[in-house]
Amino acid sequence: MTLIIAEIAQAHDGSLGMAHAYIDAVAKTGCNIIKFQTHIAEAESSIHEPFRVRFSKQDSTRMEYWKRMEFTLKQWKELKNHCDDVGLEFMSSPFSNKAVDLLEEIGVKRYKVGSGEVNNYVLLERIAQTGKPVIISSGMSSFEELDQTILFLKSRNVSYSILQCTTSYPTKPNQFGLNVIKELKDRYKAKVGFSDHSSSIEACIAATALGAEILEFHVVFDKEMFGPDAKSSLNLLETAQLVKAVKNISLALENPVDKSNNSEFSDIKSIFEKSLAINKDLKEGSVIRFSDLETKKPKGFGILASEYGNVIGKRVNKDLKKWSFLNPEDILK
Repeated sequence: MTLIIAEIAQAHDGSLGMAHAYIDAVAKTGCNIIKFQTHIAEAESSIHEPFRVRFSKQDSTRMEYWKRMEFTLKQWKELKNHCDDVGLEFMSSPFSNKAVDLLEEIGVKRYKVGSGEVNNYVLLERIAQTGKPVIISSGMSSFEELDQTILFLKSRNVSYSILQCTTSYPTKPNQFGLNVIKELKDRYKAKVGFSDHSSSIEACIAATALGAEILEFHVVFDKEMFGPDAKSSLNLLETAQLVKAVKNISLALENPVDKSNNSEFSDIKSIFEKSLAINKDLKEGSVIRFSDLETKKPKGFGILASEYGNVIGKRVNKDLKKWSFLNPEDILK
């Protein structure tokens, strides 16, 4: 089945209570994983970092914003334990080696590397040292860059998956890059998924049908909430709808239909398929024309409708009443 990751990122806006509220809410949608981001401002940023989107009226610098997003080790462990309690896998993307150290203390099953970190071999080296699987987003990377990253991971025996991703917030339909899913599968022979920022459910549904085995998308209580990703996210109702659709599509893909065998429909075919009949009275000796024919349910009470060509031009050997079924014994040999 498709692995479904609900990304909270900074939707909690630095509030521990809000982060816990998201865990309870996401658990009810059927997602497999809830993903946060682990930021240690001094280890990953500086006062020179510009805002991607100038959304904040309370943070004078991007570094101040990251500082406000930090949780302590104790708080992160509380979040992890909460996830365990409600049956969600806890995941968080690190943005520094110090963040990896922190996540190792918290205890994570795997790592997600964001688009901006795919070429950060220092971070990748630290993650490789943990021996845990890695999911990487390809949003900002060319195939040439991805090739180098995959070689790096392979050289360190890291198990990896790749997500097609477009780093545009929100992503427009002409930017989805759904074609890249197959290209990634063919090129890297690895598990491939789709990371979405479109604020709609159709992209992930389409990606699932095209073979995506992992889905990741931002989740927010309301798209009018404060934060850089709110308008690129799904709300909780959309998330539940998406999960249901994806699970059904995954189930369908796991159960291919053998179109060469329709034996299971034999009973219902006898109900829906039809027999030949005549639409007017015909006297003995009348020549059967196409305009004399009709088809009526059920199958098996007259000549098969598909064999009408065999009776055109033949004569009837008795008087036939309008709407009578037409059988072989009604036709002159």
